[in-house]
Amino acid sequence: MRLAKVFMHDEFAGTLTEDEDGFHFSYESQYLNSDDPEAISLTIPLKPEKYSSKILFPFFDGLIPEGWLLDIAAKNWKLDTRDRMSILLATCRDCIGAVSIEEINDRKNE
Repeated sequence: MRLAKVFMHDEFAGTLTEDEDGFHFSYESQYLNSDDPEAISLTIPLKPEKYSSKILFPFFDGLIPEGWLLDIAAKNWKLDTRDRMSILLATCRDCIGAVSIEEINDRKNE
């Protein structure tokens, strides 16, 4: 299982998980109850229930670099370009826009 914190304008908004069943995203209750929460995407509106998908959500996949930037990232970090979660975790800590991704190293689940 791989886990990532998702930040919206540097505020912890939710958790993205990859496990044997696919991908899951859930907003943090503290974020949902904050003064003015903002959805990370129009396709992932604010709600307390977990989102699940067999593939990486298109919004998150869209954060991943393309073309020559993807080639450089894959080569430098020795990543398989088909492993979208690994690329997301490696390249989207400081990506363009309001959303950023930070890996959660949870060694208990390995």
